Amino acid sequence: MTMTGLDIFDATVQKTIPWVNDLAQELGWENKHQVFQGLRGTLHALRDRLTVEEAAHLGAQLPILLGGFYYENWRPGATPTKDRTQEAFLSHIRDYFRNINPDVDAEELVRAVFKILAQRVSRGEIADVINMMPPALRELWPDAVRT
Repeated sequence: MTMTGLDIFDATVQKTIPWVNDLAQELGWENKHQVFQGLRGTLHALRDRLTVEEAAHLGAQLPILLGGFYYENWRPGATPTKDRTQEAFLSHIRDYFRNINPDVDAEELVRAVFKILAQRVSRGEIADVINMMPPALRELWPDAVRT
């Protein structure tokens, strides 16, 4: 199926759709716009918690389209943030969703996004990301990738 007539554009859309669909299924959400916003907001919060080098390594494993949104509004000089608690990290997600869906369960969302990342990004990269995080934030990742 061709959408744009540009193979690289069509290919990255096709590679991004399963990320959104899998996350929608994991969360039990039907609104794909909110699912995408959840993925985007969580990726931004994660990216901003990583060193510039580690954020770039993670970004390199995302589909091109998703990578574009991942890097959107990134200010490398302002990172990494020093969130040490789950509450501090989750507050970024709640702030992001304030005007989209203020009732979002930020912890459920982050756990679901991290599960999708753990399934779709290399195990070594996920281990590097997790190792950069304080213990309280590591707990948001699936048990299988924390051991």
